[in-house]
Amino acid sequence: MTFARSYHLSDLDMLPRMPAWVTSTRAETLEDIAFLSGAALNHLHLVLGHEEVPQALLRDRLALHAAEACMALLGRPVRAGELRDTVHLLRSGDLPGPAGETYLAWRRAAERPVSIKALGRALPAFEPGQIATWLDAGKGAPVTRAAMALEAILREAPRADLAALILADAALAQALGWEHLVPLLAAGLKRADLRKQGDDLRFACHRALISSAIEAVRQAADLARRAARLKSAAPKLRAKGACDAVEMFLTRDAVAPSALPLPNRAARRLCDRLVDLGAVRELTGRDTFRLYGV
Repeated sequence: MTFARSYHLSDLDMLPRMPAWVTSTRAETLEDIAFLSGAALNHLHLVLGHEEVPQALLRDRLALHAAEACMALLGRPVRAGELRDTVHLLRSGDLPGPAGETYLAWRRAAERPVSIKALGRALPAFEPGQIATWLDAGKGAPVTRAAMALEAILREAPRADLAALILADAALAQALGWEHLVPLLAAGLKRADLRKQGDDLRFACHRALISSAIEAVRQAADLARRAARLKSAAPKLRAKGACDAVEMFLTRDAVAPSALPLPNRAARRLCDRLVDLGAVRELTGRDTFRLYGV
């Protein structure tokens, strides 16, 4: 694989910025907050359309934040670094535990185009027919559809918070015409919001999507710059399998050297070389069992 096109960091500053009136306006009515969330989602839609944005990497990073938010909603907060360790340092035969399962569910839901099969892979405890019914539970505008799906699932299965949040994001993605689920709702909702209904829940979802869309746009711009640095560093790498390794970094939030398509020692040297080039970061701060990411 080659990385033919390179981007100057000044080019990436051309990514459209979220309008200040969206980020600073406080809305107190359902009508006003619906307008603001629509503007925020439309802006995110435009940003996601830019080829400079590493789409898979952004979704994987947002999946990490969604999993972190879900654990907090469940009253069992787990930090992002712990979630990374739980999944990326998992050995064959090990069980990931509740936190790891939550993170894996979000990753699986976001990595493939939205479909009943892909969502069933993320939520194996639920039958495909049930997933399809819940996914179509909402009617109307995109955020209304997502809120109605969320409400319907939690009414029928009050303890299925994870499934409800994933399927609400899936319903939103379908309504917006997005090919992939983009994890947004979980990071913006509060624990009490999940027990709301009707207009109160819709208001909470609009509010959540404003804050999450703003953060997703910020992350998209940051990852676009970081991805450009990695692509510019790729031609300097001489190790066999380096191009495939770079592609992994461009699609995953974190990578363990052992996951790279190189012998262990070569993989560690490649990671150190990329850190020296300013193309990736070491994410753990440890001397052993390290993880790296853009």
